[in-house]
Amino acid sequence: MSRVSFEQLLDAGCHFGHLRRKWNPQMAQYIFMEKNGIHIIDLHKTVEKIDEACAAAKQIAKSGRKILFVATKKQAKDTVAELVKAVGMPYVTERWPGGMLTNFTTIRKAVKKMSDIDRMMASEDFLKSISKREKLQIERERAKLEKTLGSISDLSRLPAAVFIVDILKEHIAVAEAHRLNIPTFAIVDTNSNPNLVDFPIPANDDASKSISVIVKAVCDAVAEGLEERKMDKDNATEDEAEESAEYSNVSDDEEEEAGNGRTKEGVRKVKDVTGEEGEEGRRKRPTIKRGPAKTADAKRN
Repeated sequence: MSRVSFEQLLDAGCHFGHLRRKWNPQMAQYIFMEKNGIHIIDLHKTVEKIDEACAAAKQIAKSGRKILFVATKKQAKDTVAELVKAVGMPYVTERWPGGMLTNFTTIRKAVKKMSDIDRMMASEDFLKSISKREKLQIERERAKLEKTLGSISDLSRLPAAVFIVDILKEHIAVAEAHRLNIPTFAIVDTNSNPNLVDFPIPANDDASKSISVIVKAVCDAVAEGLEERKMDKDNATEDEAEESAEYSNVSDDEEEEAGNGRTKEGVRKVKDVTGEEGEEGRRKRPTIKRGPAKTADAKRN
């Protein structure tokens, strides 16, 4: 069963494309018709692509890796931030920091600097030793870092995939992901090239409702993957506990059997020793040799 129905996409306006003069010929396979100079997207193919993208996103989440969501468009910022934050994935809704993927080490240093500022601000001795002006400068720097990097503070390594809204606006993110061979998911409109991403979803990338429906479907798939991962961990823990319990029971039985075996062996050895001593005693007993019986004539002589 599809995660998103045809009617849902139709109500959200996912079928509206751009003007004909702005189209990209690579999108011809996803265009249903032209009406009043505007291309109409084939929503049946959109449903298929959403299912493919959701299946891949679910497997990535199930493996314990992260998907980075990128949406800096005004109509997509709040929606994406709200939906993605619920599943605990990193996201970028402000300006894309250049080199965020290709120069990830420097980005991590900036995130570390933000955490260092938090630690300093929590110290009362430090606050007493600086002036109000210095404190204000530090707070401004902290707010600036929080705005651009606060949503990726938990991203300790490169993401396993990148989900992008409007690949024309986020072309730098697409280029960096390609350079590092990171899989890309994207909502592509009729003015975009779907061949630039691994999992294109043909739909309207300008309407907030359209973006919300598609991002929600992907986030639901991610949540399912995380839930399955949690269940697998719980089952593995239970199996380990059962195996350890069985092993301890088997060890106790083996020790008991070994103890019984040692007791029987000791009794057998004692019997063997006593038996040997008895045989030796019997062998060492002096035997009385009886000579031939004397006759009456011999007695008289």
